[in-house]
Amino acid sequence: MNAANNSLLGGGGVDGAIHKAAGPKLLEESIQIRNKTGGCATGEAVITSGGNLPARYVIHTVGPIWHGGTNGEEEKLRNCYRNSLQLAVKNRVDSIAFEENAKRDVGIKSLTIV
Repeated sequence: MNAANNSLLGGGGVDGAIHKAAGPKLLEESIQIRNKTGGCATGEAVITSGGNLPARYVIHTVGPIWHGGTNGEEEKLRNCYRNSLQLAVKNRVDSIAFEENAKRDVGIKSLTIV
C-alpha cells in the first residue's frame, strides 16, 4: 500500500520512492486515474499495476492530515485501510503490506478496522 497524495503523481518519501522504482508505467496509470476521477480523496484507495516493482499491484490511498483529532482523522485513516483491503480482495491480491508510519503521522496509537 502506498501512502499517496491526492494527485496520485508521486511526491516525497515512500510515495516518491515507489513511483521512481516502479517507472513510467505507474505514472501513466496514475495519470489515467487522475484524469478520469480527479485524483484520490482522503480515505479512498485506487489500484495500479506495480510497473517495474516485483509486486503485481500498488494500492494507493490518501491518509488524513492531523488536525488535533477533531476533524475525523481516525475514521478517514480507518477508511484508507478498509478501502485498500476491499481493493485487494476484489483484485485477488495474495498479500499486502501497509506503511505503519501513517498511523503515527496522525497521532493514532492503535486502530481497529471492522
